[in-house]
Amino acid sequence: MRQFRRDGLTFDVRDGGPPDGEPVVLLHGFPQDSSAFDRVAPLLHDAGLRTLAPDQRGYSPGARPRGRSAYRMREVVGDVLALLDAAGLGSAHVVGHDWGGLVGWALGAWHPERVRTLTALSVPHPAAIGRAVLISDQGLRSTYVAAFQVPVLPERLLLARDGELLRRLLESSGVPGDAAARYVARMREPGALSAALAWYRAIPLAVRDTVGRITVPTLHVWSTGDVALGRAATERTRDHVEAPYRLEVLEGVPHWIPELAAERTAELVTAHVRGAP
Repeated sequence: MRQFRRDGLTFDVRDGGPPDGEPVVLLHGFPQDSSAFDRVAPLLHDAGLRTLAPDQRGYSPGARPRGRSAYRMREVVGDVLALLDAAGLGSAHVVGHDWGGLVGWALGAWHPERVRTLTALSVPHPAAIGRAVLISDQGLRSTYVAAFQVPVLPERLLLARDGELLRRLLESSGVPGDAAARYVARMREPGALSAALAWYRAIPLAVRDTVGRITVPTLHVWSTGDVALGRAATERTRDHVEAPYRLEVLEGVPHWIPELAAERTAELVTAHVRGAP
């Protein structure tokens, strides 16, 4: 399967590994695409796992609807359910990084019957983040989210001079140069950056989309070099999981765990999948 469709939108997806292997859905964040898992996926394949890595809503050229309401969490979660249906899968192991991690948390809370295990890379449970904003430096770390609410201006600044500022920001935060170039090229496609930013701009519309407790086996991987997500929310995440839970801390690794800690990520995901009931 190279593509799947939902509500008139066409999503690109990388389907790799043994077709009869345990299925693992890999969900990228901002401003990545499915290539964020280029180093992780082959290692999972070597372990006998099948991977499905979509370019999510706003990133696939055929799935860039206009308006922020199209990017509410209920919609992006629905995309993953459509992927599972198109692949003929009742359930799968879910691995998400950054925004993909938030999608994973929502999937685990709202559709536990479709999630065999959950692995959240970088991003703590949303309720833990909300609490940490009030009692720690997480609010300061998250100021960029407020900046992204401004219309038009972020796109103009980030994409000026062929995306020079976006590229420099990515590289200075630890993204390898080749990956940064790929992500900038994707964001320079017509409407792509506005669509990607619409995930952030849809946050005020999701006040009733509460992500509750998680009842599936959960692995949370956080890195001490993450400037966007602090320890306070990470340490409170276990309070929102009513299932086997493990926190793995990667010392000194920046936010970009799939790109910078691929071997360790693959080891952890493989063990988590193999240990599931």
